Amino acid sequence: MRRSDYRLLVFDWDGTLMDSEAQIVRCMQAAMGDMDLPVLEPPRIRDIIGLGLKEAIDRLFPGRDDAFHARMVERYRHHWLGSDRGSELFEGAERTLVELRERGYLLGVATGKGRQGLDKVLVETGLGALFDATRCSDETRSKPDPLMLQEIMAVLDVTPDRTLMIGDTEYDLVMARNAGVDAMAVGYGVHTPERLLEHGPLDCLERIDQLLPWLDGELSRLAAV
Repeated sequence: MRRSDYRLLVFDWDGTLMDSEAQIVRCMQAAMGDMDLPVLEPPRIRDIIGLGLKEAIDRLFPGRDDAFHARMVERYRHHWLGSDRGSELFEGAERTLVELRERGYLLGVATGKGRQGLDKVLVETGLGALFDATRCSDETRSKPDPLMLQEIMAVLDVTPDRTLMIGDTEYDLVMARNAGVDAMAVGYGVHTPERLLEHGPLDCLERIDQLLPWLDGELSRLAAV
């Protein structure tokens, strides 16, 4: 596959386009406090970023019933949607997306966020109009199941061989593999570059604005790892 042959670029959101790790940890810890649960340390919570909320809660508090999950989701969303301490886009993210759009790429988002959460940040950042299709974990299956990526490709009528998934967690990379799609890792997010490289991405970028030169064939990071 030549880099110039990709037609659709699908991005994870948290940890790939937006530096939201601290906000996610803070809101999850607040939800735990609301429910009189042990407040877990940040590394435990960071490890589940990228999964859907239900799947993340299962990892943190296994064996709980549906009522527990519903309450935990409600409290987390209460803190996320009501927070006035938002997160910032990574440096170069907006500029990269705008240039990709100008070059004619189709752009998508496949995220573990819920629909309300994604819509909120798309409005706050003003980036919503740049994306041709988005999928969230509360309207399809959570990563690493391939369904959300398959749905985006179906909506935009793009085949797996012309699609590239870009993400910062192993869940993104495994989802891409399960969907028969090439994957690009970014090493500045939640999971370490070493962990990401175990899943065979095409490359691992140090900054999101390196994606454009990589697509132009001007950059290769893996050779230097």
